[in-house]
Amino acid sequence: MKSEAKHIRALLILALAMFSVQAMAVLPVAVDGEPLPSLAPVLKEVTPSVVNVYTQTRVRVRSPLLDDPIFRRFFNVPETSRERISQSLGSGVIVDAEKGYVLTNNHVIARADEIAVGLKDGRSMQAKLIGTDPDTDLAVIQIPAEDLTALPLADTSELQVGDFVVAVGNPFGLGQTVTSGIVSALGRTGLRGLEFQNFIQTDASINPGNSGGALINLRGELVGINSAIFTPSGGNVGIGFAIPASMAQYVMNQLIRFGEVRRGTLGLYVQDMTAELAGAFAMDTGHGALVAELAEGSAADDAGLQPGDVIVRMADRKINDAQDFYNAEGGLALGESLQIEYSREGKVRHAALVIQAVPKLDGAELDHRFAGALFTELGVRHKQDNVSGVLLEELEPRSRLDREGLAIGDVITGVNRQRVHNLGDFTRELESRHGSIVLQIRRKGRAYIARID
Repeated sequence: MKSEAKHIRALLILALAMFSVQAMAVLPVAVDGEPLPSLAPVLKEVTPSVVNVYTQTRVRVRSPLLDDPIFRRFFNVPETSRERISQSLGSGVIVDAEKGYVLTNNHVIARADEIAVGLKDGRSMQAKLIGTDPDTDLAVIQIPAEDLTALPLADTSELQVGDFVVAVGNPFGLGQTVTSGIVSALGRTGLRGLEFQNFIQTDASINPGNSGGALINLRGELVGINSAIFTPSGGNVGIGFAIPASMAQYVMNQLIRFGEVRRGTLGLYVQDMTAELAGAFAMDTGHGALVAELAEGSAADDAGLQPGDVIVRMADRKINDAQDFYNAEGGLALGESLQIEYSREGKVRHAALVIQAVPKLDGAELDHRFAGALFTELGVRHKQDNVSGVLLEELEPRSRLDREGLAIGDVITGVNRQRVHNLGDFTRELESRHGSIVLQIRRKGRAYIARID
């Protein structure tokens, strides 16, 4: 009897398996009269708004030794180079159909000489660069406004972990591709090279070429601009990052209005308030941004803030760490005032601050040999890398410093073997020098020396 029962059970299992295979092969189009759920209707409305972005860049190829100002000066090497064409591709999102504005990533179009956009309907057209913001990795380009469809922006303050999202882009140049997933985390930071970070993390497949594409919700609204992936192998591993639509909208409005993002500063350099430091500063928890340094004459300095103060709130925004502080500061317009809440020796205090322009210094005001150069204070990226000094923000071609091998983006860390931490130090050191000036320079993680006679 037992063997017979086992035989009958086996036959039943086989029959059920065969029924399951048949059922899977002919899935019903409806259940209880209701159609099966599908993203197709939403994507039909969304995909015309997502475009492919193609760029061409003329790149001058030269020996790395030519980046060393000492080598160029000592050997009197002429600046000869050859040219090659570099091509790249990415994605973009039409956000204004009437004016043809397209949001994409800065790294997609950075230094491009030509930008072309391909639409889903097969059209291809040249694009004009409106502005870029390397600090958030966003850019705005413009195409002819002819029968375009724009994507509405969502209120990302309502986004929650677990919400379903869909990524649309052009991975590997294959053409428009759609992948789905959920919001895995919010407020992600830690990607190198960006000052302002507040990423949406998603497990929707994002691969090279998706950059600049759309991350949408199930209502067909733009919740983020796909920007980066975490990958040990170069492919998707289910960890992708998108710039929130709220941040993208602020940057976009600034780029369209000014061609750049005009950010200001409160004059504070902060660091994370760790649990270990909390006890030393009479804090209950390790939340907040610890003031490490103040710029002389800044809004924070005038308001009486001091190193060791802990910023816990800016306007109605809670500050959990240093990145929260910089994100909040970076989203404020010049001249805007706000209330900050901070802790000093366990007591809560308040101050009213006004966003001021980032200090800049014309090199000609320092020394005639520095004419054509514009210096400014270092940004968050350098501070996060524990680099101090002043940034060479602008440099005219064939100026004295240009001929001596300096380049835009160089960080001056010292003058005649004296460390400089800010524009004040830099100015004082130069005012006391009347002969040759030796500059200590940091460029792309390497140190150089330049002598200015």
